[in-house]
Amino acid sequence: MGGSAAGRTSVRGSLWRRAVARIIPRSFPKVDAAALEDLEERLITADFGVQASKRFVEAVEEAARGEGVGDEEGLRRVLAESIRAVFQGDAEGGLAVAGAAPTVYLVVGVNGVGKTTTVGKIAHRLVAGGRSVIVAAADTYRAGATRQLERWAERAGAGFVRGKPGGDPAAVAYDALSAATARGTDVVLVDTAGRLHTHGNLMKQLAKVERVIRQRHDGAPHETLLVLDATVGQNGLVQAREFSKFATVTGIVLAKMDSTARGGIVVALREELGIPVRLVGVGEGVEDLEPFDPDDFVQAVLAAP
Repeated sequence: MGGSAAGRTSVRGSLWRRAVARIIPRSFPKVDAAALEDLEERLITADFGVQASKRFVEAVEEAARGEGVGDEEGLRRVLAESIRAVFQGDAEGGLAVAGAAPTVYLVVGVNGVGKTTTVGKIAHRLVAGGRSVIVAAADTYRAGATRQLERWAERAGAGFVRGKPGGDPAAVAYDALSAATARGTDVVLVDTAGRLHTHGNLMKQLAKVERVIRQRHDGAPHETLLVLDATVGQNGLVQAREFSKFATVTGIVLAKMDSTARGGIVVALREELGIPVRLVGVGEGVEDLEPFDPDDFVQAVLAAP
């Protein structure tokens, strides 16, 4: 991707500072009951989730009693340790790679979250990293979506497989895997139709797509990535729970992170569902997709206003 590593780190840091800029208040003279209540309210408002917010505040309160933590510096330290522990073991941008090609990424999500755009950005990122990619248009219901995805694939320099209008999405995934095997392609990206998590028949169809992929290629899909709109807050948890009933969701891509001031949803997703955030969308451009770095996030939470 374009730009220096230092420049990209700066961009990510600025993004998270905007997203969680008011977690620590400007004035925090001591850790008392009022300060703890204020901290919990700020965390919940920033979409950290009730469960994680209460646990973090309890950790600060316990440190205040047992370790004598009584000021802003101590609060920052304890809060940093508590948040880092949530992401323990998560690798930055660590998408799975198959032992035997192709690696298969299945991309799912509700309507309107920016899923097709996200697939295009992932394809661009992979090709820029030297990997060959086939994009499969398993949304067979919307011709416009297929055309949009084809343009993204062309832009990224990726191959493209489509199905018949109204055809079986699982058949498209199967054909893409067959093409990738024949060509020795490194990665297959399967874009699925947007579906509301309340649509039972469409969710069962998604389960079929995943099942066919698994039968066609051992160990696949190697990642099932759920794209969430970062601006919807706690509703993202609801979507993740429901999609997980029909597909083995292994990672989250948070789209539109540049449009929200409530970035704590990354904590709620990891804390309550155990699903790591893999990537974050930070703009409309083809390169505006970044790995989620827990350290950048923690530093932003603790940054002075």
